[in-house]
Amino acid sequence: MSNNVIEVQNVSRAFPVPGGEFWALKKINAEVPEGSFVILKGRSGSGKTTLLNLICTLDKPTEGIIKIDGTDVSTLSDYEKEEMRRSKMGFVFQSVSLIPSLNAFQNVEFSMRMAGIKPGRERDARVEECLRLVGLGNRMTHMPAEMSGGEQQRVAIARALAHKPRLLLADEPTAELDSAMAARVAQLFGEMSKKEGISILMTTHDVGLMGAADFLIELENGERIDDRKEKESGSES
Repeated sequence: MSNNVIEVQNVSRAFPVPGGEFWALKKINAEVPEGSFVILKGRSGSGKTTLLNLICTLDKPTEGIIKIDGTDVSTLSDYEKEEMRRSKMGFVFQSVSLIPSLNAFQNVEFSMRMAGIKPGRERDARVEECLRLVGLGNRMTHMPAEMSGGEQQRVAIARALAHKPRLLLADEPTAELDSAMAARVAQLFGEMSKKEGISILMTTHDVGLMGAADFLIELENGERIDDRKEKESGSES
């Protein structure tokens, strides 16, 4: 049995446009091994977010197969996909989406409730641990409106990690952070992937963070760059 949490097999995604179709992704193949930290890099418009949306089952590929823990997600019902996202996945997107009426501790705790984790000392301790990990141990009772954009993003990261997901998907999670905190978040992702076996797939434009990852996947114009180079070298020989 494969130890890959994510397997992307010949995946393409087309969107209708006036006069035809726009292929945002073209024959992408990629794997994310269990307990690894993988960075998905590429310029704006390269297809990174499209691929992330397909992996988290919020969208469907036009062609190809995506497997999570060996299961072809196209075979799942909408309810099963929702259950997979709730129990197996954590998310950090560009839009922080904290609940404005809850403080930092309560926002992180809420995600654990949604994952079905029962209340008690262990849950409270896990919330505190995650907030301390992202440098917010002294901001647990602060409301989102009392926090900077960077602090809110760190709460979102703590929230995504709290229920110990099988897979964490992060779309530019360091975009609002200063360089020191961005490096700390990348380091944290690397540590959590090893310590807790969480597989993490993160998109970023920040070249300074690439060294923190176990693997890099690079997209350009909807294609995986190394795949394209292999095809080009093959056509020349």
